[in-house]
Amino acid sequence: MTQKKVELLSPAGDPEKFRVALEYGADAVYGGVSHFSLRIRSGKEFDMQSFGEAIEYAHTRDKKVYATVNGFPFNSQLSLLEKHLAALAELKPDAFIVSTPGVIKLAKKVAPHIDIHLSTQANVLNYMDAEAYADMGVTRIIAARECSMKDLEGIKKHLPHLEIEIFVHGSMCFAYSGRCLVSSLQMGRVPNRGSCANDCRMPYEVFVENPEHKTLMRLEEIPGEGTYLFNAKDLNLSKHIKEILDSGVIDSLKIEGRTKSLYYAAVTAKTYRKAIDDYYEGMFDGAFYENELNTLKNRGYTDGYIVSRPFEKDDGQNQETAMSDGDFQVKGFVPEDGVFFYCKDKIYPGDEIEILLPAGGVVNECDNDIGRVFYSETQPIIVFKKIITESEKELDSVHSGNTNKIFLPTAFPGFSFLRKKEI
Repeated sequence: MTQKKVELLSPAGDPEKFRVALEYGADAVYGGVSHFSLRIRSGKEFDMQSFGEAIEYAHTRDKKVYATVNGFPFNSQLSLLEKHLAALAELKPDAFIVSTPGVIKLAKKVAPHIDIHLSTQANVLNYMDAEAYADMGVTRIIAARECSMKDLEGIKKHLPHLEIEIFVHGSMCFAYSGRCLVSSLQMGRVPNRGSCANDCRMPYEVFVENPEHKTLMRLEEIPGEGTYLFNAKDLNLSKHIKEILDSGVIDSLKIEGRTKSLYYAAVTAKTYRKAIDDYYEGMFDGAFYENELNTLKNRGYTDGYIVSRPFEKDDGQNQETAMSDGDFQVKGFVPEDGVFFYCKDKIYPGDEIEILLPAGGVVNECDNDIGRVFYSETQPIIVFKKIITESEKELDSVHSGNTNKIFLPTAFPGFSFLRKKEI
């Protein structure tokens, strides 16, 4: 019997990220429309028409789309939520991602033909809770981030037909499975309604008060030790994909990040696509995937709780910065036409710039007046000789503020990126 291949599930924060995720190897994407999604900002990037068009496009490529309806509604919103589910159902997504028993019940009433995936916000940690949700009609659980592989194996053993999805990459919340009120208390932005202000990423000054005479003193901290009190590192399980898949209990590997960049959508999809494919071909190389993911901006990486219990490690927090630079700077993005690129960072003639291609993408070597494209081992490189805009104006250099299309020396696959290692 052929082994069922695990699904790669990527974030789709807007129509362009939707396309990029699919071009770079995702089997499925998730996204939403309106404030019923737990990412309000990305939910506004789609309307019903554009989300429907995206679903139709994905289905023509045998890809799946999961619609996020994972917010926590108030009484006043229930009638609107019912209409929202009905409208989404007409777009024919492959599943709804929901968080609460009430929304499960409503989704089954409105669209009984559409699968229901249970959000990680429901905090499923054991087979008893998983079974209760399965009895309600849930076909897949997105396990709590605090689960270990042993926990997940126990769930699968008791419920072999219930699909299990886990997060393998992206931002981590310092609170239990995202149940946090800090942003709500400080900024009036409710995390579990989709508008987290990321207060945990901010630096804090610590004060101490004498209760008798009310003297307030600021505590001076040693640089690099404890200023960022709540700032969790980002999840990165790339080097553990082999042991995760060896378990045989995981059906989908999920990447967090609907509000992150186009480049993030591309690199995470392509890297985890390669890790999955390499696993099934017996060519797994954890160091390679980690190096590629280091090209992304990140808060430092941790392998979370899948392979270690929270109390067994103390490296999950970044107390120095809210965000560190990745190894590479994105220099340009190639739209679907493949003839031009848009500048994202300064480029000068003579710069050697790497080309990041979509999954299966190929660019031909060339050497002409505009530039040279060649391969350094397996890595495609471009060196511009001239920087010429679509209006045929030649520039000494081009910077991110320039929104003109810039000619490429040869046709590139659409959605390619130009990037350069930062020294």
